[in-house]
Amino acid sequence: MDTKITKGISKLLSYILRHSPETIKLKLDENGWADVNELIAKFDLYDLTLDFELLEYIVENNDKKRFAFNADKTKIRANQGHSIAVELNLNQAEPLAQLYHGTVEKFLTDIKLQGLQKMSRQHVHLSADRETANKVGGRRGKPVILTINSGEMHKAGYKFYLSDNNVWLTDVVPAEYITF
Repeated sequence: MDTKITKGISKLLSYILRHSPETIKLKLDENGWADVNELIAKFDLYDLTLDFELLEYIVENNDKKRFAFNADKTKIRANQGHSIAVELNLNQAEPLAQLYHGTVEKFLTDIKLQGLQKMSRQHVHLSADRETANKVGGRRGKPVILTINSGEMHKAGYKFYLSDNNVWLTDVVPAEYITF
């Protein structure tokens, strides 16, 4: 498979399934699932075509495991990162003692004042390892890795969830739990 094409389609899938299904008049159910056949039929953005084989390849080979099929592969959804209202039915989980968040320097002043906010997303995203946080932060420039005292947050009553693709999620990270 052509890496450039699969990466481009993966980015469009992320945009559609996480933020803007109406771009292609796609309907998501309350849990964020889209009908695979409907997605394929409507996926003609930017002269790109999608068939089931390519979609399956992208789901199985996406390095961040952003997408999931249901058991019979008739539905697809993004695992997390939505800015639209969907109920992912995530189970609470006890986090590791420390988690990490990748960002860039221009956001540090706000983070020091307000902590990490979910902004337009449903959750704040955290990583179990510095390497992943470094990749996330590096998408916007030179990464800065923040260490989150998630164990103490959990003891204080903050809820954490672990998505199907191993991204830690929470509603907010107050500044006092962040090591800069």
